Amino acid sequence: MQTSNIKWWGMWLLLSTGFGAYNAYALLGEDKSLYLPGETSHGHYQIEMVCDACHGEAFEGAEAIQAACVKCHGSELKKVRDSHPKSKFTDPRNADRVEILDARVCVTCHVEHKPERTATMGVTLAEDFCFYCHQKVAKDRPSHEGMAYDTCASAGCHNYHDNQALYEDFLVKHAAEPVVLPDAELPKSNYSEWLKQVEDKQVEALAVKDADAPIGKKLDAVETLRWANSGHAQGGVNCSGCHVDETLQPGWIDKPDLQLCQTCHGKEAETFQAGKHGMRLAQTLSPMSPALARQPMKDDQHNTILGCSTCHGGHSFNLKQAATESCLECHDDQHTRAYKTSAHYELWQQEVAGELNEGKGVSCASCHMPRLITKQKGYQRVLVQHNQNFNLRPNEKMLRDVCMQCHGYEFSVNALADEALINNNFAGKPNVVIESVDMAIKREREKKANPG
Repeated sequence: MQTSNIKWWGMWLLLSTGFGAYNAYALLGEDKSLYLPGETSHGHYQIEMVCDACHGEAFEGAEAIQAACVKCHGSELKKVRDSHPKSKFTDPRNADRVEILDARVCVTCHVEHKPERTATMGVTLAEDFCFYCHQKVAKDRPSHEGMAYDTCASAGCHNYHDNQALYEDFLVKHAAEPVVLPDAELPKSNYSEWLKQVEDKQVEALAVKDADAPIGKKLDAVETLRWANSGHAQGGVNCSGCHVDETLQPGWIDKPDLQLCQTCHGKEAETFQAGKHGMRLAQTLSPMSPALARQPMKDDQHNTILGCSTCHGGHSFNLKQAATESCLECHDDQHTRAYKTSAHYELWQQEVAGELNEGKGVSCASCHMPRLITKQKGYQRVLVQHNQNFNLRPNEKMLRDVCMQCHGYEFSVNALADEALINNNFAGKPNVVIESVDMAIKREREKKANPG
C-alpha cells in the first residue's frame, strides 16, 4: 500500500513539474498564446505575445494600460487635434457624461480580447454610442432630425478622433471642386536636397571603381553595379556607409538591418516600426512575415521576412520598385489585384517611363505611404510616412494628405464611402453620395440669412 502511494505521489510530482516547466516556458518564451483570454484585434494581434506592451510589468492595472495607449497613439492624436481629448471629459461641466461613458480612458471604447463584440477600428461599444452625449443634437442641427445614431460615423460625417476634413468650414471651402484638380500632383521627394542643406556640403557621386569593400571581400559585379546606379551612390554613400558601424558591431556587417538603416533614415524607421510592417520589431519580436498577416497574402511569399531591404532591395534601393512591385509581390486582396487595371496604375506607368513628371503617377505607396511635408533641422523635408495605419483607419483620414492632392473633396469623400469602388481600385465613379457638403452649405446660407 505504501509503495503504491509513493508511486502515485511520484507520478503527481513528475506531472506537476512537467506542467510547471511547460507553463514557465510558455510564459517566458515568445509564444504566450496559452495565456490569451481571447483573440486580439487587427490593430494589436501582431504584438499580442508581448503582454507588458499594454499591461505593463506584472499587469500593473488600468493606469499602465492607459499609459501604453498614449505611448503608441498619443502623437497621432495630437497631430490630428483629437476631437474628443481627455481634457474635454475632465471638465467639471461634463462630469455627468463621464458617469455614463468614461471617455477619459481608451479601454472604455476599445476593449481587447473580446472578438465577439469588436467592430471596425477595434471599437467594442455599440455603434450608436454617440447617443450618450448628443441626444439633443437635432435641437441645434435640424438637419439631423430623425437620423439614427449608428450612422454618425459613416464616411463623410463624423470621426470620433479626427474631424479635420469633416468640419463645416472645411466642407464649404472645398465645395464644388472638380473631380480632378487642374494642378493634381503629389509632393516630390527631396531627401538628397534636404541633406545637402543640413550638412552644408557638396556631395560627389560614386561609381563602381569607388566601391570601398575591404580587401578579401569578394564583390558581386551585379550587386555592385546596382549600388553604383542607386541613390546611395549618387549621394556619396559607399559600401562602408551601410556595412560598417563600429558603434553597433565591430568589423564588416554582411546584412545591415533596421538598426543600421535608421542611423540615416531615423524618421522612416520610426514610422516603419509604428506600422503593420515593423511594429513587431518595435517590441523586440521576430520580424513580420506575410504568413502572420490577417489580410490575404500570396502563398509563395508567406516566409518572406519584412525589413528595409525586403521592399527597397539590398543594393539597388529602387524607390519606384518599392512603391508598387514590392507591395504587389505579397498582397493578394481584391483591391490590390485590381490595381494594374486602374487609372492610377496607367498614370504610374507613364511616370516610370518618364512620360509624366514625378508626382503625377499614383503608386500603392502614394496612397498608403503618403509623402508628408515636414520641417526637420530647420529645413523643409518631404517625408515618406512608412506607417500604413497613419491614414487607413478610418479611410477618411486619406482625404487631406492623399485624395485631395489630386481630386476635389466631394468626389473623394464619395469614393471613400463606396466599398465596391474601393475593391475595384476606383475603376469608375462613386455610386454613393455623402450629403455632408450640401448640409454644410445650407447651414452656411442660413447663418448668413440670420446672423443673429
